[in-house]
Amino acid sequence: MSERIPAKVLEITPNLSPAASKPLSASNGPIHTRQFSGFFRDLRRIGAGLLCLLFFGTLWLDWDGRQAVLWSLEDSKFYIFGATFWPQDFILLSGLLIICAFGLFFITVFAGRVWCGYTCPQSVWTWMFMWCEQVTEGDRNQRIKLADAPWNGRKLLRRTAKHGLWLLISLATAITFVGYFTPVRELVIDLADLQIGGTSLFWVVFFTGATYLNAGWLREQVCIHMCPYARFQSVMFDKDTLIVSYDAARGESRGPRRKDADHKAQGLGDCIDCQMCVQVCPTGIDIRDGLQIACIGCAACVDACDSIMDRMGYDRGLVGYTSERALEGGHTRLLRPRLLGYAGALLLMIVALVWLGANRSELSLDVIKDRGMFRENAAGEIENIYNLKLINKTQQSRRYRLELAEPDDFRLQGPQELELSAGEILSLPVSVALTADEGPAGPRSIRFIMRSLDLPAAEASATSTFVSPRR
Repeated sequence: MSERIPAKVLEITPNLSPAASKPLSASNGPIHTRQFSGFFRDLRRIGAGLLCLLFFGTLWLDWDGRQAVLWSLEDSKFYIFGATFWPQDFILLSGLLIICAFGLFFITVFAGRVWCGYTCPQSVWTWMFMWCEQVTEGDRNQRIKLADAPWNGRKLLRRTAKHGLWLLISLATAITFVGYFTPVRELVIDLADLQIGGTSLFWVVFFTGATYLNAGWLREQVCIHMCPYARFQSVMFDKDTLIVSYDAARGESRGPRRKDADHKAQGLGDCIDCQMCVQVCPTGIDIRDGLQIACIGCAACVDACDSIMDRMGYDRGLVGYTSERALEGGHTRLLRPRLLGYAGALLLMIVALVWLGANRSELSLDVIKDRGMFRENAAGEIENIYNLKLINKTQQSRRYRLELAEPDDFRLQGPQELELSAGEILSLPVSVALTADEGPAGPRSIRFIMRSLDLPAAEASATSTFVSPRR
């Protein structure tokens, strides 16, 4: 599919000015959106509120005396409530990212860019910054007048208040984000006491600036020019993808009219050309030009148009979620091979990730053989030296037993029962003696087993080699 749904819409709109087909950011400078209300706005606010609550609130929860969710870079551990993940569990993070990617593919094939319009952080924070503008500078017309007015005390006060709110939100965002990688309570105290470390200070300043720049100044430019998702979305769309669209067959020809006028007799469609759909769009496009790469699927134009249809006494849905096939007079197919394929792959990967997580070992055993080949002990037995790296991945102290898989041929010499505290990493040197009277010369496979005495089902094993001369 091309970037736009086809050109017949433009062919039957002779009263559409050339500038109307361009984003307002390209023709009229900064975008000043109009306030509006409606079902999709309420839905977006609920979703954004829940996401903000999750983002800002989760890191303040405690679990067993520590921060419940913390990716400790210093300790190389990722704590999620009662679970501790180590660098060895990186495959789980990779699996989670793949699931997120396929989830995005699935929702894009089904309903276009709803991720962008409802839950993308760039969109959510942009809506918050727009709310700050409305609070400090007034509605759309007042903001436009203020932008064109010469600098004076009133303009300076309102602009200062707006940018002050932007910076506060940006700072709170930065502290929260950095707080997932370093204990947030200590971070806030150190920041208040001006005792914050250089690394933490750098990232707080960096993310404050990035949030302020992206949500306050770049805004729709990120969605249009910087976000790769805007570029590959058209590859994933098909004729049955639900997208925000204008029903040209019903709306054309456009034009103003009295509410009680018979517009059909005048040769007019249902569109009164009020420009409300353009004025509420956060990227400044005219949805009546067809699907465009700048459309983020937020449905602001749907709410605005429905409110106008209600006032005029017309049916809703002149602008709404529909498919290209439905606009051409057909029926949208919700179940189709591509969508089912993504759904199947997504379900399969979720099951695999859950299984891997449920069967993730809570202890780790690595074996490194000493560089020396072998030696003979006082009893005349051949010995090899090993260094064992034992990790207790749980958040409780555990007792373990070390043993060999072939106790008849080999004997483990060194501590065989030990206790590791929560998250402890222990490097333990041991020796293994060959007890068999005869055996082949050269390397033989030997397997170490680490069993939990507290959780009998938990164990880990590692294989190494045992080298001996012919006896």
